[in-house]
Amino acid sequence: MKSKDMTCTVRPAVSADVATILRFIVALAEFEELAHQVEADADSLREGLFGARSYAECLIAERLGEPVGLALFFHNFSTFTGRPGLYLEDLFVLPEHRGAGVGQALLQALARIARGRGCRRMEWAVLDWNERAIAFYRKLGARPMAEWTVQRLGPDEIARLAGD
Repeated sequence: MKSKDMTCTVRPAVSADVATILRFIVALAEFEELAHQVEADADSLREGLFGARSYAECLIAERLGEPVGLALFFHNFSTFTGRPGLYLEDLFVLPEHRGAGVGQALLQALARIARGRGCRRMEWAVLDWNERAIAFYRKLGARPMAEWTVQRLGPDEIARLAGD
C-alpha cells in the first residue's frame, strides 16, 4: 500500500464526510495516546465545520477514491505582519498510507490555500516525541519555534476567568 504510484487527490471536505473526519480524529487521538480527551461527535463537527458559522475547514486526501487522510485548519491573525495566517490543527494519514506522499499532498494543498488567501504564515504544533513527524516537517522546511510555549485554558479555567 505504500507505493508512490497510486495517485493521491486532495479535496475540501463536505458535510457528508463528518463520519470519516470523526473516525480520523479518533484514530489520531489513539496514536497520540489522547483518546480519553476526544469530546467531538458528529453533531459538533457538523456544526463547527459546516454550520451557519464555520470555525474550521478540512481537506480530505483520497487514494483510489477512498479517504486516507485529513488536514483540519483555521485562520489566525498576526498583529506583527498585519495579515492572516493558517493554523493546522490536525494532520492525519492512515498508517498504511504513510510514507506515500499523502501528508505532503495535504500540506501542499494547504500551502496553496494559504498563498491564495494572503497568509504570511502556516503554523502547527507537534508532540515532541513524534520524531517521524518532526523529521517530515523539517524536510519540508518547517522550523521549530523553540522560544515559544503553548498555553491553554480548559472549560473550567475559562469559566473561572470569565467570572462564572
